[in-house]
Amino acid sequence: MSEVWLVRHGETEWSRDHRHTSTTDLPLTPLGEEAAAALRPRLVGEAFDLVLTSPRQRARRTAELAGRGDARVDDDLVEWDYGDYEGVTTATIRETVPGWSVWTHPVPGGESAGQVTERLDRVVERVRRVEGRVLLFAHGHALRALSARWLGLPVSEGRLLRLDTSTVSVLGHERETPVVLRWNA
Repeated sequence: MSEVWLVRHGETEWSRDHRHTSTTDLPLTPLGEEAAAALRPRLVGEAFDLVLTSPRQRARRTAELAGRGDARVDDDLVEWDYGDYEGVTTATIRETVPGWSVWTHPVPGGESAGQVTERLDRVVERVRRVEGRVLLFAHGHALRALSARWLGLPVSEGRLLRLDTSTVSVLGHERETPVVLRWNA
């Protein structure tokens, strides 16, 4: 059975400012680079049978700084597509759509929860075929949604899993049951 390590990319200007970032390919801030490099001691000594990264530069650079420049790009690991809400904060969206959340409301011009489910289920299927450990570098909402799918829950339940930048989380099993082994560490 697989053990899946999740790394959310380091800080970008937009993640720092709570702006939704999916297709905009922003670099890490200096603080984001420093935090990503600080992941190196936790990851370099670990053996992984598969290392994947989102194609976005913020995830690829985090992988590189963390000592995993060998990560293969997987397009299914991109962030939830925010469409018309790209670059906009939740607070600003809620001025016109009270109570809006990516987990519970439509994303005009972006991905639906069903599309995110389909895409991340492909990742879950791939990693479950690996006998051993997998390391994934990706984004906040995508990794939260992927974790919900790992647990057999709808992507909307990713809302229960806050995920900070430059953190390591681990999914695995207790006996045959998918579980969260470590979160936001």
